[in-house]
Amino acid sequence: MTDNILAEILALKEMPVEGLQKKYSEVFDGKKATSNNKTFLWQRIAYRIQEIAYGGLPEPIYNKVKELVNEFDPINNKMLRPDIANKQLITRDRRLPIPGTIITKNYKGAEIRVKVLEKGFEYNGKFYKSIGAVATAITGVHWNGYSFFNL
Repeated sequence: MTDNILAEILALKEMPVEGLQKKYSEVFDGKKATSNNKTFLWQRIAYRIQEIAYGGLPEPIYNKVKELVNEFDPINNKMLRPDIANKQLITRDRRLPIPGTIITKNYKGAEIRVKVLEKGFEYNGKFYKSIGAVATAITGVHWNGYSFFNL
């Protein structure tokens, strides 16, 4: 990264939100910023500045990334949303990570590892129907599982 671009990106970090919104409009061809989050704006602008200077992702890589996002999309749990084409309604709680994810937590000096399953959870080789049941098994008292695991 050249010194000019690095200096420009670092200068953005010191700008107020209003300045970042103006800069966003400049680098994104007049589009208005949809956020007031300073960190988000700074990251988007910094990426765009580098993209303008060095070019974006090559077309085949960009297409592969889009394909993977459409297939897996772990951030928005797209694969767990209702399937309109097959008229299926999946009633999974959106706070839960996708099946196969390992939830970890340090509790009283021990690392707790819980595997998210399609219909339940696995902890210490045992199956549990709810995340709250896992939290209760760990602590010995009733806990809200989402609170216990910070989900």
